[in-house]
Amino acid sequence: MIQFVARRLLATVPLLFFVSVVVFSFVHVLPGDPAILFLGEEATPETLAQFRARLGFDRPLSTQYLEWLGRAVRGDLGRSLRTNQPVTEAILQRLPVTLELLGAALAVSLAIAIPAGIVSAVKRNSGVDLASTVFALVGFSLPNFWLGLILIYVFALLLRWLPPSGFVPLPAVADNAKSLILPALTLGTALAALVTRQLRSGMLEVLRQDYVRTAQAKGLSQGVVVGKHALKNALIAVVTVVGLQIGGLLGNTIITESLFALPGVGRLMIDAVFSRDFFIVQGVVLFLAVGYVLSNLIVDVLYSYLDPRIRLG
Repeated sequence: MIQFVARRLLATVPLLFFVSVVVFSFVHVLPGDPAILFLGEEATPETLAQFRARLGFDRPLSTQYLEWLGRAVRGDLGRSLRTNQPVTEAILQRLPVTLELLGAALAVSLAIAIPAGIVSAVKRNSGVDLASTVFALVGFSLPNFWLGLILIYVFALLLRWLPPSGFVPLPAVADNAKSLILPALTLGTALAALVTRQLRSGMLEVLRQDYVRTAQAKGLSQGVVVGKHALKNALIAVVTVVGLQIGGLLGNTIITESLFALPGVGRLMIDAVFSRDFFIVQGVVLFLAVGYVLSNLIVDVLYSYLDPRIRLG
């Protein structure tokens, strides 16, 4: 297993290097001069030149990239142009909120998808199966921002059950949960729809296998056959889908956190883009890329655990 994980880690190095090049290049071709943005158009040419020299913007892009990459490998992503706060510190301050949101969205999606997928497969072509199909199509088709606005209008403005925006940190458990329900539903609905269809498809395939028929012929209850024999094998594909979609969830937190005014990494990213805070943008995008790579690594490990043939091969 250690060799398996080591191979996967080595395979991520070229990918992260490529991501760093793309991120650095993309940020520096955005329109707008950060010196003029921060000092104003009234600043003298000498003041602008001093600002660019202090931050290294007057040097060739290749030199800037190598210096930034060298610092990034050591965990130093620079300082915010707007607040002078270290980028790593700013990300780590916002990270708990984003992780709470991701965990809540994942929990909501799996709580909906696993029962729905199992029942839909066991009761194929029934009314439950049709309802599951409709939910999957609608949930996967709705844009996150539109679904979020609908949820705010219904549950916050009309029913007044939940707050429309804001975040209450722990240890206020009840208020913290209320502040995360609508964002988690907004972020997790599309994943729930996708996992429901994937699990249904996997369960239908597994339920036709000979060993399942043998278990049924031995007189085992349907719950034992489905839960012990069929579900584990059907979850192999589901784990892959969930792991790949976690990267998508990380990206969608930018929209969700902005919509619900959550002080997470996504909101930090939006604020940095509007203020042309290059170092924050680079740091957050690189952080999201590392998170996506690590989520795929975890999926590979879980996949090899569920199916030892992957690891041994």
